Amino acid sequence: MFERRDILIGGGAAVAVAAIAGWSVSRNMGTMEDYNLAMAALRSPLPQSPSHSDLIRFATLAANSHNTQAWRFKAGKGSIDILPDLTRRTPAVDPDNHHLFASLGCAGENLAVAAGARGLPGELIFDPAQGGAVRFNFVTGTSKDTALCDAIALRQSTRAEYDGSEISAAELETLARTATMPGVDLVLITERARINRLSDLILEGNTAQIADSAFVAELKHWLRFNPQSAIASGDGLFSAASGNPNLPDWLGPRIFDLAFKTKSENEKYARQVASSTGMAVFVAAKADPEHWVLAGRACQRFALQATAMGLKHAYLNQPVEVPELRGELAALAGMPGRRPDLVMRFGRGAAMPFSARRSVKAVMV
Repeated sequence: MFERRDILIGGGAAVAVAAIAGWSVSRNMGTMEDYNLAMAALRSPLPQSPSHSDLIRFATLAANSHNTQAWRFKAGKGSIDILPDLTRRTPAVDPDNHHLFASLGCAGENLAVAAGARGLPGELIFDPAQGGAVRFNFVTGTSKDTALCDAIALRQSTRAEYDGSEISAAELETLARTATMPGVDLVLITERARINRLSDLILEGNTAQIADSAFVAELKHWLRFNPQSAIASGDGLFSAASGNPNLPDWLGPRIFDLAFKTKSENEKYARQVASSTGMAVFVAAKADPEHWVLAGRACQRFALQATAMGLKHAYLNQPVEVPELRGELAALAGMPGRRPDLVMRFGRGAAMPFSARRSVKAVMV
């Protein structure tokens, strides 16, 4: 799901929620000032001579499903391994661990970009012997362009409406070129008729997911309703990151139950897609963990390049997550018979609060 979920609270409910939130004592929820300070420290610049710990910190800023951060890191003398953490898997939305392995690819690409920018280049290797780990082997080399590295700390899945402004053909070409990854095809959709058809698939998938009680319960488990909870856990989907009010832990789940409805969620996603300049669909050559990692690497490069260009992006993976819709999505992307991996919308818009991350110590083996 790659951090795409947010709750819509509309009309009079928003006024009531704001009043209750204001009534609640701030020490019970923390403050956005404290939260933003914690996120700024997490995203502090990468030193010119980074340690393994510095590189791992940048790796953890990668996109990942439900912000579960289902990875563990193991540093060696000449390598860093990124291991799948199956204790943080999300079986309702990701029963075959597709998103989990794609997330490992995202983290691996962050690591490779950051290391290369500081004169520590290397190669990423899929290691099935370690349960599908991603290994970064350091090699001798020189520094590379730092633009993507600088974008790592700024990248976010921006779950808001964009301004709908156009992106030039040259910009689209740069995005596609940067995201080029052997074993992965990228399809950019900018024609409004095809975007509208993809929007229909997203809403159809969203409708199916909201009707699934296991999916809703799993999503609810990973929601964080206030700064204190988000900082304390270092993971999950923080309500403020999608423009929603902070709520006490006792109230947030109750408001979720009242507000998380098919109609309002579909209306929100329809507006978000309509405000986007284009959609990106990533399709790996094979449907196996090694290629899911490659798809994650490609989409992370796309996201970093978009960030470097001042663009925003967010994932809308409902047609990937609902198996019955994958065939229609593949046909829409011009790749019938293939399994699509990830769907991303992009455009220009305002930044939102960053998602939390766990400390480097917490993710080390």
